[in-house]
Amino acid sequence: MALDGIRMPDGCYADGTWELKMHVTDLHRDVSLRVTGEIHVGGVMLKLAEKLDVKKDWSDHALWWEKKKTWLLKTHWTLDKYGIQADARLLFTPQHKLLRLQLPNMKHMKVKVNFSDRVFKAVSDICKTFSKSDVLSTLTIMHLSYQRSTPGIYSSPGLYSKTMTPTYDSRDGSPLSPTTAWFGDSPLSEGNPSILAVSQPISSPDILAKLYKPQSLLDKAKINQGWMDSSRSLMEQDVKENEVLLLRFKYHSFFDLNPKYDAIRVNQLYEQAKWAILLEEIECTEEEMMMFAALQYHINKLSIMSSDNHMNNSEKEVDEVDAALSDLEITLEGGKTSNTLGDITSIPELADYVKVFKPKKLTLKGYKQYWCTFKDITISCYKSKEEAHGTPSLQMNLRGCEVTPDVNISAQKFNIKLLIPVADGMNEIWLRCDAEKQYAHWMAACRLASKGKTMADSSYNLEVHNILSFLKMQHMNPDPQFIAEPAVTNDINSECLVSPRYLKKYKNKQVTGITRPGYIRDLISARILEAHQNVAQMSLIEAKMRFIQAWQSLPEFGITHFLAKFQGGKRDELIGITYNRLIRMDANTGDAIKTWRFANMKQWNVNWEIKMVTVEFADEPSLAFICAEVDCKVVHEFIGGYIFLSTRAKDQNESLDEEMFYKLTSGWV
Repeated sequence: MALDGIRMPDGCYADGTWELKMHVTDLHRDVSLRVTGEIHVGGVMLKLAEKLDVKKDWSDHALWWEKKKTWLLKTHWTLDKYGIQADARLLFTPQHKLLRLQLPNMKHMKVKVNFSDRVFKAVSDICKTFSKSDVLSTLTIMHLSYQRSTPGIYSSPGLYSKTMTPTYDSRDGSPLSPTTAWFGDSPLSEGNPSILAVSQPISSPDILAKLYKPQSLLDKAKINQGWMDSSRSLMEQDVKENEVLLLRFKYHSFFDLNPKYDAIRVNQLYEQAKWAILLEEIECTEEEMMMFAALQYHINKLSIMSSDNHMNNSEKEVDEVDAALSDLEITLEGGKTSNTLGDITSIPELADYVKVFKPKKLTLKGYKQYWCTFKDITISCYKSKEEAHGTPSLQMNLRGCEVTPDVNISAQKFNIKLLIPVADGMNEIWLRCDAEKQYAHWMAACRLASKGKTMADSSYNLEVHNILSFLKMQHMNPDPQFIAEPAVTNDINSECLVSPRYLKKYKNKQVTGITRPGYIRDLISARILEAHQNVAQMSLIEAKMRFIQAWQSLPEFGITHFLAKFQGGKRDELIGITYNRLIRMDANTGDAIKTWRFANMKQWNVNWEIKMVTVEFADEPSLAFICAEVDCKVVHEFIGGYIFLSTRAKDQNESLDEEMFYKLTSGWV
């Protein structure tokens, strides 16, 4: 008697076979196959295709093990090697699925993505479809941020159509008109990716009102919980087909940003910076807000004027301003600079009267004037110029310090806040300069010194120039009561150019007795027009680059916050991660408590069980903290990602070392 049909108590048949249950997602059909543990995965898929007997291209399909959240991509492996038994349930499903991406400009786009690739590879492929230029300048900095629960985060004007008109609902992707001209039916490269280099103005202040705005540093830390794991696939992280993910620049280290070739990346960077400012994700002063608003207004105006032929003429336009932009290339540690500096045979020095203040609790003392000299990376303070050859009253080595600007152009306040590392934390010193030029030179020198560089570095003069340019753009008309005529300002949608906080501030400052409708709008428009005079001669691409550069100049730029509990600490604090350092921060005020530079790092380790990150340094005690409310893998990936970016040479022909990225960020490769 044949035994092959007799089923044993364990579910197996007498001949050693057992039933493998599978679900074919395309057909919504359950199928069972008689298999043994020795059959390889490729053989299972072949048998399944034969049993289905459906004329269809199955080449993109693969088996997904739901319980273990694993793709069975090694088709030569047997079921026994994968550990698959009779209780397993597999999905036979396409690897490429539709995904809805919200781009940095808040537009949604449907693209087909390989759900079996690691996220790093998937993002690489997405970026390749966006731009035909050098992929190296794009893929390492854009990652998927995955946030389902943040209220209002998906509010958007809609999906892209080929005419830049939102024709699809921003939530479910359903058509709002009969057209099907959107990036989703086919790869983006078959559409018109050049529209991603064009900026669109915000049409209504209601859009700003609907979007989520972090109210505190803790809110910002919660947003950063959403970054996806680059070393695992989308399916492994429970992403479903047609789900919304946010595509953002994750690492604030923009490798060789070149406006001549990176029009799409420049525009998306500009858009991410714009929304970060409007949604109050980064702090700025009122004068800086008006400068950003003026740049937005200028960019919006030029974008509308050149919307039909801008992309065709962009190369010509860039050539005309190429010389002016050559020193604006944003790279890891500053870009190429002109050779006008020549050969420096001695290290430049600064010497001038500067006011110095050491803030302490319960102190009423103000600034005290010193004769200060800046040599190498050290500031020495003397009571007078005549005593400069003696022993200084105060001396500060700025290596590893935190440098923060505190500037108010209208009040003629040019302060530099220094947090200088000492054995038990950070010493706070404030410097006050008398004028913009003095401030620019001392601020540039402080920034370089914090990185261990002197004024002999080739980037010093460029840094001074950038600071002066940044200040110049903030200059306002001396008459703050100037109100432009409505006819002059009717093309400025001022409520869409400033953040809600500053809009509310202007409403609260409304002059008593003035009840004219639109007065506040006209007041803000007048301020924007005043600031616009400083940027009115810029080309479109230059204005975007200036906006990005001004964004980078803000004190909070590039700091990614996470809630953490430090070893020896009694309460939750913040760990801030930037491209070159770690910062321990007060969770309420955001004040830096201690800073550690990556340049002094020997190694870092992660205890995955207790979610503790330990960092060892060459010349100071190790740092240890436990990640609160976030997987320590996210923090680990930020540290490893910045280390990876710092190792890359500025050779445009360099191929991307994916395995090195995984070794530095995955923790187990």
